[in-house]
Amino acid sequence: MLIAHVVPTPFGGSGLYGGGERFPLELCRALSRHVPCRMITFGSQPMRAREDDLEIIVLRTILRLKGHPVHPIARGLAAELRDADIVHTHQTWSAPGALAALLGLSQRKPVVTTDHGLGASRLRLPARLFERFLLVSHNSAETMKAPRDRTRVILGGVDVDRFHPNATARSGVLYAGRITPHKGLDRLIRAVPSGVELRIAGTTGHDTGTPERDYPNLLRDLARGKDVTFCGRVGDDSLAELHRRAQVFVLPSVARTVYDKRVAISELLGLSVLEAMASGTPVVASRIGGLPEVVRHGETGYLVTPGDVEELWYRIEELMGDAAKASRMGLAGRRLALEHYTWEHCARRCLRAYEEVLSMRPK
Repeated sequence: MLIAHVVPTPFGGSGLYGGGERFPLELCRALSRHVPCRMITFGSQPMRAREDDLEIIVLRTILRLKGHPVHPIARGLAAELRDADIVHTHQTWSAPGALAALLGLSQRKPVVTTDHGLGASRLRLPARLFERFLLVSHNSAETMKAPRDRTRVILGGVDVDRFHPNATARSGVLYAGRITPHKGLDRLIRAVPSGVELRIAGTTGHDTGTPERDYPNLLRDLARGKDVTFCGRVGDDSLAELHRRAQVFVLPSVARTVYDKRVAISELLGLSVLEAMASGTPVVASRIGGLPEVVRHGETGYLVTPGDVEELWYRIEELMGDAAKASRMGLAGRRLALEHYTWEHCARRCLRAYEEVLSMRPK
């Protein structure tokens, strides 16, 4: 059984490197320990590589629809799908996702899909073309309005060997993810108590319009006079160390941005929350999207009203001031990650769905 995964931007093309990029890469790594896996993606230069049992193919992008980083077009995709048993697309409504689905169907292969929050587009294909929707949360299933009989929730994963607690002293607040208005970082900077260090790890998203592209400048203005460190993009090991050092991890995503724009899809799962939990760090997160499925309020952290700066401040202050409670919640989060959210768990859920699909095909 060879699974071909088609992924628009797993390696951070055009500055993108969030959960929607990390998820397919880590899932492919975990799956490749069980079945042959090929990850097909897109970049400025063609490349073929192998990472243990995972085959990685980068097709050279010849254009991007509307200039958008998740809509790359490249030659050679059909040839890379030809010997696959199943085509698994990521970012369902992206250009490569839609094209791979049509190519897979033309080659009489079953097609399954996982969306990571791209949302609807003109490339939307009829749901009947997909044999399974392998979605990252129950919230994702509701958002996509996927047919229930063909939907399987595979949840997300975290590398519990890389992200783990240690005995070093903890200090400050951490945010890790894209620096984009729907993440609510402007509220977080306002909410962090005086004298508390806030570390922000991540790069800008794909906001190209006005005023969204000026969001980083707004954050720097808000951070003046506060102990805020913009870490930029960090590697996996450095990110894990930031999680281990933090007293509290915060994901302050909003339903309406500082520019008064409604967020259509927000936090289908929240991989950064899983990484914090695996690191034994208590979490404060907005009660939005799939986050209530991951954060157990009062047990592994707290859920707050999206955009409520005062409530955000109160929960951060509470955990910063009660080391015993913070430690207890952090350990509970670690246990939950080990029991339900490893990449191995996620891979096995996918494998069951693949086997379902293949068992229904004519012999």
